[in-house]
Amino acid sequence: MRGVIRELGKRIIVRRRGRGGIFEAPTHRRVAEVSYPNITVEGSRLTAYVEEFIHDPGRGAPVALMRLEDGNRFYVAAPEGLSINQKVEVGEASTVNIGNIMPLEKIPEGTVICNVEYKPGDGGRLARSSGAYATVVAHTPRGVEVKLPSMKSLYLSGKCRAMVGVVAGGGRVDKPFLKAGNRMKLMRSRGRRWPIVKGTSMIAASHPHGGGRHRHEGKPTTTSRFAPPGRKVGLIAARHTGRGGKKKREKM
Repeated sequence: MRGVIRELGKRIIVRRRGRGGIFEAPTHRRVAEVSYPNITVEGSRLTAYVEEFIHDPGRGAPVALMRLEDGNRFYVAAPEGLSINQKVEVGEASTVNIGNIMPLEKIPEGTVICNVEYKPGDGGRLARSSGAYATVVAHTPRGVEVKLPSMKSLYLSGKCRAMVGVVAGGGRVDKPFLKAGNRMKLMRSRGRRWPIVKGTSMIAASHPHGGGRHRHEGKPTTTSRFAPPGRKVGLIAARHTGRGGKKKREKM
């Protein structure tokens, strides 16, 4: 029939993800924002109590619901050793105990911390995943040196707040999924694409690497940084390819 456009195969997954859609994380299922309360009074110390622990979809660490003395509540990633009805101190005059929230300038060197603020007042952005922690290395004129879980060091403002301790759920990734259904539910809660199928296993109409009898690309797998969404697959803007190339270049 004239005037009828027939599309061979599917749109490749790289192109489908361009507009989001099913690959967006379902954030409406989350319990609430996990952040510190906005307290700016110098030299203050408020008391909070742990009401309960909640599972937040898509988050490996448990979330603790805390209630301040004035009745306000806030959520925070729970550290190891925290218990229900435990008393937690919030403010500059807090002591260095597990669960207490205080500025970095008041935390001694060598202390293990989590839920660290990147900028003062942002509620906590660093070291919040299950089993993650950072370490206060030194107090310098540039700021407080903090060693992150990635082993990278940052100089943060002394006014940034952090919680003393290690985020709970550290052994979560050691447990196998056992069933594909468990893995599917995790990926859906985080908006990730799964399962991942090799391009060489597809037909030529579904992927640039598809087609052929011998499961071989048949063309270079490198592509330009400015390639269109339907072609931008493989090694994008790769400077070097191949195994052991870096070591060989260092010897030269």
